Amino acid sequence: MVVSVDYRLAPEHPYPIPLEDCYSALLWFAANAVEMGVDPAHIAVVGASAGGGLTAAVSLLARDRNGPAIAFQMPLYPMIDDRHITVSSNEITDHRVWNAKFNRQGWEMYLGELAGGEVSPYAAPARATDFSRLPPTYTCIGDLDPFRDETIEYVLKLTQAKVPVEFHLYPGCFHGFEHSVPNASVSKRAKQEYNQALKRALHKE
Repeated sequence: MVVSVDYRLAPEHPYPIPLEDCYSALLWFAANAVEMGVDPAHIAVVGASAGGGLTAAVSLLARDRNGPAIAFQMPLYPMIDDRHITVSSNEITDHRVWNAKFNRQGWEMYLGELAGGEVSPYAAPARATDFSRLPPTYTCIGDLDPFRDETIEYVLKLTQAKVPVEFHLYPGCFHGFEHSVPNASVSKRAKQEYNQALKRALHKE
């Protein structure tokens, strides 16, 4: 079963509203899972881009609020660092794809009045200092994606915290490539790999 969360969007609804919408959906789903024929021990959270950032944030929030157990998280090419301090967050300038300029604008809209100030790791998960006890994770990124370096750093921090991680880096690929050019062989491979990872995670004996 798939539940797609129609969370409220920035800039009309900046942080923490989108995150709290997603977390409320997780609480509702976990509370009603059995009635819907779902094993509450096999709940995954999945999202891409800004949704990938929310995925990582929901996992942090669920851990710290002692919320529902998340069996698996899949933040695909996630938007997780508002500081724009990595090489990749500044070097991608091609206006045809998500780039450094769009990224700064996106964070300003999401953070609202918080932009440029003290930002919670629930808003920007790369700011977290504790990555322990997070769910097993799958993530991927193209090497022409502004989020490349922050995703790699996130993977390293999860690994150092002994969280099981599967990570794929796709050469020559930009942000959201598998949706922009769905018939490309690398796009088909990427979708197959993350779909298989989700299936493996949720169908363990």
